[in-house]
Amino acid sequence: MSTPFNAATNAYNSASRLMNQAAKPNTDLTAKASGGNFADILAQNVQGVVDQGKASDAMAMDMVSGKANVVDMVTALTETEMAIESMVTLRDRVITAYEEIMRMPI
Repeated sequence: MSTPFNAATNAYNSASRLMNQAAKPNTDLTAKASGGNFADILAQNVQGVVDQGKASDAMAMDMVSGKANVVDMVTALTETEMAIESMVTLRDRVITAYEEIMRMPI
């Protein structure tokens, strides 16, 4: 049985882990590190977001059926939200770069 103190500790540990992951620079986006081109790297990251969303959906279904606890579900949803926000940021930066290139004089 989980006490409120244990639940709070688990939530704090999960939040701390998420913050540490968010603070690390993502070296997977550089072509040198992975040896791939931009389209392949982008496709891999999009697939990662989709997979994270599927994992969150599965966790939510487990929560509804009583197989998972609230802390795990919230953690999975938070990870998915962070992945989506990262992809939106990447999209915005690509669009900004494209717009800057289009404004360059020939």
